Amino acid sequence: MRFSAMLGAFAALCLTTAGASATVIGAPIDGNLGLQEAVTPVKENIDVFHTMVLWIITAITLVVLGLLVWVMVRYNRKSNPEAKKFSHNTLVEVIWTGIPILILVVIAVPSFKLLYLQDVIPEADFTIKTTGNQWNWTYTYPDHGGFDYVANMIADEDIAAHPYAALRNLSTDLPVVVPTGATVRVEVTASDVIHNWAMPAFGIKMDAIPGRLNETWFTVDEPGIYYGQCSELCGLRHAFMPIEVHVVPEEVFNAWVDAANEDPYTAPDVLVAYYNDVRGGARLASVQ
Repeated sequence: MRFSAMLGAFAALCLTTAGASATVIGAPIDGNLGLQEAVTPVKENIDVFHTMVLWIITAITLVVLGLLVWVMVRYNRKSNPEAKKFSHNTLVEVIWTGIPILILVVIAVPSFKLLYLQDVIPEADFTIKTTGNQWNWTYTYPDHGGFDYVANMIADEDIAAHPYAALRNLSTDLPVVVPTGATVRVEVTASDVIHNWAMPAFGIKMDAIPGRLNETWFTVDEPGIYYGQCSELCGLRHAFMPIEVHVVPEEVFNAWVDAANEDPYTAPDVLVAYYNDVRGGARLASVQ
């Protein structure tokens, strides 16, 4: 993958007109480290929790390393040729029992809050049902006329002809489209084997299980294109069923819904017009 071309694509997508923006999150960047940028309240809390636990385990590791070094130096055979004969030390046993309990409490309290935030879905503006198939995703909008469509990964030979951002093994022919600021409930299931609808920037990793309906949610305030992938080993083409979500202004979403109710397979034309307007008419170079 030519990362210079990718960075150029990112820069082009970030051009704005009339306050609109189109950022790309979830695509690989040369030399990038760390977690994907958080764009939802859940992911922001995940990042905070991750950072807190990282500091805690770093401190534990350094303390244990220090104790090991101290014991090896202070109590080796040369420094301490005659070992003392005792089997218990009440103070030490209280310390090594009490401190881990306190650490677990410190970790448990915010983790329970995070689990509650992820599990309890607030009042949603609308629902999207996503069904995992071998090897693509079916999306249904029951609150917007009930239209549905199948999203397949764009083949390598079709990337160059794609009218807006197209990333190898990440872009789909028909993306998920939602408006900015909307609270979206996502119902997740599967038609054949277990899949997983995973959007790292949203803080979502939800199993799609045949015969079961799981739920999750997200709210994204920043317009842009966000990428995820199936994260459950589901068969031969597991690595080739990506997820592409477009967050657009409400008026663009409404126009897309109107077009999708007519024919969801031509509705992406609304997105093409929107991105051309955002970029001032400049066509985004394809990324290969």
